[in-house]
Amino acid sequence: MTEIRSAGADHGLARPPGRLRDYIAIARLDHGAKHVFIVPGVMLAYLLRGVRSDNLLLSMSLGLVAAVCIASANYVINEYLDREFDKFHPTKSSRSAVQRALRGDLILLEWLVLAAVGLGSALLASRTTFLVAAVFALQGLVYNVPPLRTKNKAYLDVISESVNNPLRLMIGWSMVDPHTLPPGSVILLYWSGGAFLMAAKRLSEYREIVASHGAELLARYRASFACYSEISLTVSCLTYAMLSVFFTAVFLIKYRIEYLLLVPVIIALFGYYLALSMKPDSSAQKPEKLFREKGLMALVLLLAVAFVVATFVSLPVLGPLSGQRYINLNW
Repeated sequence: MTEIRSAGADHGLARPPGRLRDYIAIARLDHGAKHVFIVPGVMLAYLLRGVRSDNLLLSMSLGLVAAVCIASANYVINEYLDREFDKFHPTKSSRSAVQRALRGDLILLEWLVLAAVGLGSALLASRTTFLVAAVFALQGLVYNVPPLRTKNKAYLDVISESVNNPLRLMIGWSMVDPHTLPPGSVILLYWSGGAFLMAAKRLSEYREIVASHGAELLARYRASFACYSEISLTVSCLTYAMLSVFFTAVFLIKYRIEYLLLVPVIIALFGYYLALSMKPDSSAQKPEKLFREKGLMALVLLLAVAFVVATFVSLPVLGPLSGQRYINLNW
């Protein structure tokens, strides 16, 4: 956090001073839709473990506050430390941290308050929630703050950013059962699925910015793009999607064979999202606006319905699929 302390008002003479609403804006409270990734954690813990929290309502409330505050703390340092790079991005150049001279000491104070509220709420919820929230906060530092700043390193940027997905899953799980963590297959499918989303976002940015402004400007915006190409990003999307489906299949077969019915819908979701990322001005660049994509939302709704049906309707005919079977030709 030394860079935040020392940055101060670097461009105070060139830019108008920051206002209260600018400091609020960089916390990105409008990105709350991303916390929907908590919901499957709650549902899976309830279905697989049952309610093991002493006070479920309180635990869920504290867990949600923890997730929102830690995410906002991460966004605060993200926007502030990216201000000299976001000015090269066609749309991010309009962000408050680029247009206004925000004070480094106030940024640090905002980060400390949000992180303290988030970690404090997590600790009140359970030790497990606190541990996950602490890793969530640490990820924000690793991803954004030099000298690590993994967002500037190709492939590591996607892997480190997408860890937020399983962390949100684990926060949801710990609300219901603070004594365990989700199965490793679920954590890995969530992680690789998140990596697919982040890689698709970069693919969309790459295609659009290179076409309109050139590759040089894109590399000035984010150093990792200098090591990417449209082909490498597309291949990485395919790789992350295949990993996610693989870990999904491992989980489904081990815990409830009926969940295999979800796989076609999950594959359709990956395909739809990849196609979406290749459209001009794609919503994949702005995940908080994905709810406007009617086709995507229809697939998500179908997946939710299929999940509920597969949870409560047993299909014994699928049982043999989990065992070894050979095609007997009787020759």
